[in-house]
Amino acid sequence: MPSTVLENIRNRRSVRSFDDKDILESDIQTVLQAANHAPSAHNQQSWRFIVVRGAKKQHLASLVSKKAAEFPKTSSALLRMAARSISSAPVVVGVVNTGEMIKHATDLFSLDKENAYDFFRTMEIQSSAAAIQNLLLAATALGISSVWLGVLILIKDDVLSFFEESGGELMAVVPLGYSEKTRTMPSKKSLETKVKYL
Repeated sequence: MPSTVLENIRNRRSVRSFDDKDILESDIQTVLQAANHAPSAHNQQSWRFIVVRGAKKQHLASLVSKKAAEFPKTSSALLRMAARSISSAPVVVGVVNTGEMIKHATDLFSLDKENAYDFFRTMEIQSSAAAIQNLLLAATALGISSVWLGVLILIKDDVLSFFEESGGELMAVVPLGYSEKTRTMPSKKSLETKVKYL
């Protein structure tokens, strides 16, 4: 089992273009279950997963493409690329922090309101990031390709509104599908440049 986990970590790729093959509902549920089993601060699980398919997914792609025109060239290009990924994927999963931990846990610690907000917001972000990584690795294990679209943070309020989320914070939009072509692993910097022993 550990070798399988490590293989999935090594094999995961960011894929931005997908073929037209659909994803089984059972596989979507498996991926979502993996995300939901991520560690979370104080086991609050203050995340929500929004599954978007069909016409609604195309509306999301159109929204992102339209909003891209409001940004400078580089940001605009990244948003248009994200819109194409959303459009070509059969399924898109949005990940949103609900803000429940920030609301309910502030009284647990003797911190002023500003420090408490920063503290618990950071915990929510860390928890959701773990859930997203679980989602990506579970998809890889099932032969499903994915990409973490962080660039949509540029239009987070518009995306939250599209997801019909009145509060909370957008963390990611993750298109899921089957890659049109085999992707090679991008080069990684050596471990020696990234690790410090004390």
